[in-house]
Amino acid sequence: MTWLAVWLVGVGLADLVRAGAGSGPRALRAAMATGVLTVAALALLTGLTAPVDLVCLAVSLVPLLLWLRLSAEAAATGSGHWPALVALAAGAVWLVGLSGWASPAAGPFGRWLAWADLPLVGPGADPQHVLLVAGLLLVNLATANVVVRLVLVGVGAMRPVLPLDGDEPQPSDQLRGGRLLGPMERALIIGLGLAGNLTAAGLVIAAKGLIRFPELQAKRDDRTSVDGVGIDAVTEYFLVGSFVSWLVALGSLALTR
Repeated sequence: MTWLAVWLVGVGLADLVRAGAGSGPRALRAAMATGVLTVAALALLTGLTAPVDLVCLAVSLVPLLLWLRLSAEAAATGSGHWPALVALAAGAVWLVGLSGWASPAAGPFGRWLAWADLPLVGPGADPQHVLLVAGLLLVNLATANVVVRLVLVGVGAMRPVLPLDGDEPQPSDQLRGGRLLGPMERALIIGLGLAGNLTAAGLVIAAKGLIRFPELQAKRDDRTSVDGVGIDAVTEYFLVGSFVSWLVALGSLALTR
């Protein structure tokens, strides 16, 4: 799945740039440029220069750019969340479906990886697998956060943050730290899974619920409201967001097998 690995690295880095640059057209253009340049550079570094490789990687830029544009528009307008998610999923499924035609990763990256004695990798590692794991880890940082937010807004568990609604309370205001804890949690699940400790990964999932439950109970009053937001809305936000985040991490782990 060399094509998928290259594409995921491009998506992950593009979303990291967008997260760091903030919102607005300039941040979107920077993210798009990062995604395109990353895919092009990795194609050269991994020796994916056969005609079929170049054509498929060039076509893969379409769902990448669609994901960035549609997700940015959804964040700005409060609508169009599902088309953005479909663009991301379609790009991944399409590349997995055609992965049998992809050339193996080699080129300068493969030669460097065979020469370097990287921690947790070692000599003789499969360049394709290393690149795929790197791409999945990158996607589980900023990209997965965007996916979780889009799903939450799409199912009504969270309201879109629009300029006129900035002062309206949100369920996310009551459970802070999700944007930081989510990537850390997903990276830990993937790391434990790659190490063969699936039981420990399950304990991480269980621990999150045990930690958050007292926080919800402590803020609940006699009217079953949490600082202006219903306790049911906060619970739905926590459950939907957590399950989507876990599914992204577990799906990423499955792709490494």
